[in-house]
Amino acid sequence: MTITARGPKRGVTGRVLPGKRPGRTLAEIATVLVAATIAFPLYWMVLTAFKPAGQIQSTDPRPWTLSPTLENFRQVFTVDNFGRYFLNSVVVAGVVVLISLVLSFLAAVALTRFRFRGRTVLLVMILVAQMVPVEALTIPLFFLMRSVGSVAPWFGLNHLGSLILVHLAFSLPFAIWMLRGFVAAVPTELEEAATLDGAGRFRFTWQVLFPLVAPGLVAMSVLSFIHAWNDFLFAKTFIISATENQTLPLAILVFFKPTGNDWGAIMAGSTLMTIPVLVFFVFVQRHLVSGIAGAVKA
Repeated sequence: MTITARGPKRGVTGRVLPGKRPGRTLAEIATVLVAATIAFPLYWMVLTAFKPAGQIQSTDPRPWTLSPTLENFRQVFTVDNFGRYFLNSVVVAGVVVLISLVLSFLAAVALTRFRFRGRTVLLVMILVAQMVPVEALTIPLFFLMRSVGSVAPWFGLNHLGSLILVHLAFSLPFAIWMLRGFVAAVPTELEEAATLDGAGRFRFTWQVLFPLVAPGLVAMSVLSFIHAWNDFLFAKTFIISATENQTLPLAILVFFKPTGNDWGAIMAGSTLMTIPVLVFFVFVQRHLVSGIAGAVKA
């Protein structure tokens, strides 16, 4: 009997195919477990949104339902001015993303490509601004917005402009600090080559540098959108009496009642709030991939 030893697996070109190491298998299992742990609250939220009231308050909760219902979603849509609340959230989040994208990009370019007096101090101030807790600044910002309202009513209390200004104040420092790394990663030789080809600084910034840092801009826009869309603290603090200017998170507040919380409607409203975030992420994800491909090609 002849025994032939099996050699390593080889591909079509004759190269040895690497085997799957045990460490990689453990890493993949750990990744799946972490992803399942993170996704489980989202799954439970959607499941509760479709559960009847009797199953939600049951002492024997089950991770499924045999009798799904849309009654919880009907209750959410019966809230007065629900469409207006949704539109207000879209306006605030959209304006914050657009302004943050332009200002943070220009600021990151200035802090990375230019040398000027006070540059280091400005960078330190931007970093310190991210360390201050939001709760500690809520009351001072309330009085500040009240003073601003006496000069510019559109940016005072009970107006969406106050929410836009506050979200910009908190999103810009982080966005500038993050984009600064993307701008610094673009070699200066590329700018010198563009200058030799006759491109000015303005043209290089918007036609060459802007597409190369597109992945960072997309990541920044996602974070800014989520922060502005899910905000409840500032919306509750600055929009006091003008109910027509309230945002979507405040619409869910009506289901928290002294007699008992309507958890089905709360979960249904939370599910509806999550859908635009997922749609926005799916939309910009394509631009993120194309931006990376464009950067590699360049």
